[in-house]
Order: sequence, then C-alpha cells, then structure tokens
Amino acid sequence: MISQMNMDLEAGLRGQDGPGELDERLLQRLADGAGRRGLLDVAVASTDTPIGSLLLAATGEGLVRVAFDIEDSDQVMEQLAARVSPRVLEAPRRLDPVRRQIEEYFDGRRTTFELPVDMQLAHGFRRKALGFVAAIPYGRTASYKEVATGAGSPAAVRAAGSACATNPVPIVVPCHRVLRTGGGLGGYGGGIDRKEQLLRLEGALL
Repeated sequence: MISQMNMDLEAGLRGQDGPGELDERLLQRLADGAGRRGLLDVAVASTDTPIGSLLLAATGEGLVRVAFDIEDSDQVMEQLAARVSPRVLEAPRRLDPVRRQIEEYFDGRRTTFELPVDMQLAHGFRRKALGFVAAIPYGRTASYKEVATGAGSPAAVRAAGSACATNPVPIVVPCHRVLRTGGGLGGYGGGIDRKEQLLRLEGALL
C-alpha cells in the first residue's frame, strides 16, 4: 500500500487547479523536505509521450519502473511500495533527467539513454536476459532465441519472452526490439500497437 503520508499529502493538495490535480511546486517542496529527512525512497512522476502517458519511478540507484497508461497506476504504486519501499512520493524534479531524455528519444534526437537503471524488480535469468536486451542497438532487433542464448540459456526461449513481458523499465531497456524468429512482432507489455510504433520510430520496420 502507498505510504499513508503520501496519500495524506495528495488529499491535502487536491483541488487547487481543478479536481484531482496537484500543485506541482508545493508538491516538490514537500518531496524535497521528505528527501532531506530520509523519508523518500521512490520518486514518481508522469510524462506525456506520443504513445501515451508514462508513469516513471526512480530510487537513489536509478530508474526502477516505467509503466504504460494501460496499467493500473494505483496497482503500480502499490507494487512499488510493497517490493521497493513504502516511502513513495510524487517528486517530478527528480525525474526531470528521465523525462527530458524520453522526450528527446521521441523527437528523434536521442538513440541511446544515458540514465542509471535500478533493476531490482528483475531477478535471476530475467535480469540476465534484460541485460542482453539493454545492449540491442537503436534501429536493430534480436529474436527471443538470441536473447536466451545471450543470457546463457539457449533453450530458455519461453523464459526470454517472459523476461521481456515483465520488463520493469520498457523503452529504456528496449524489449520492443525483441521479435519472434522470422520477424513476427511477438508480444509486448504496452500492447502490440505501441511496439510497432516504437520500431517504426527507430526505423526498424519498413
């Protein structure tokens, strides 16, 4: 569950600019204060992109979660609280470098992300597989078989697909670049349409 402090802060700030909206500057001051007191472990913010809004979360180690708008944001926050830390708070300024690089990526001005990534939500073979995925260059693709082989288990093709499907930081760790053998798109946590859009943006699909 999201920390009670976070929910109380949001409840107290709503309604200043309209129903359900928060005063970002005041929220940032509260987040800064929470950070100074060691009460903020996971900073979250949203950003708009051509493929929909993304929910971003970062720890002190780096970007830990990217969630598409088809995911339940409350559930994502609850999972962060349960699996990372209950001290979760909206802190847009802390995510500014991530938001800026994502904007540059969608504008076609960035082909690699220069961001620290916290992969604590991936374990075992899945983490190894995503390590291989992270190295697939912009505009290129790999098969699930190649991912499994690169992760050290050539027969674990299904597990490689599962690793991509549960990738906690899509786009930055580009699981959209992984296709079926023969070129079929395969699955994607954000939906096949988004996968196709990302590949076309990178020139990987004609």
